[in-house]
Amino acid sequence: MSDSMPEPGTAAGTVPGSEAADPSGEGPAPAAGAAPDPAAPAPLGVARTPTGDAGVDAELERLADADHLPADGHIEVYEDVHRGLRETLTALDARPAPAPVPPHNNRS
Repeated sequence: MSDSMPEPGTAAGTVPGSEAADPSGEGPAPAAGAAPDPAAPAPLGVARTPTGDAGVDAELERLADADHLPADGHIEVYEDVHRGLRETLTALDARPAPAPVPPHNNRS
């Protein structure tokens, strides 16, 4: 009968006992020697060229943290980097300006 209900404790469309036990509760454990999951986080391989400003370069390096997170974790890293870059730019604006040069007194 095709309209049968799944057995208690099993998901529809699965065979009882076909899922490996996972003590972390994150889903089935991967089989030994299994190919990497194409949906797993992977580095994008985007080169980060140093800018010469230590604060900006540190924030750009922080972007590498997103390489090891699933897509839904990227926003936290991006927002953190954005906040850091804004603070760095604000600090540049807050630096004191050089003292004005007094006008020359050209008496002859």
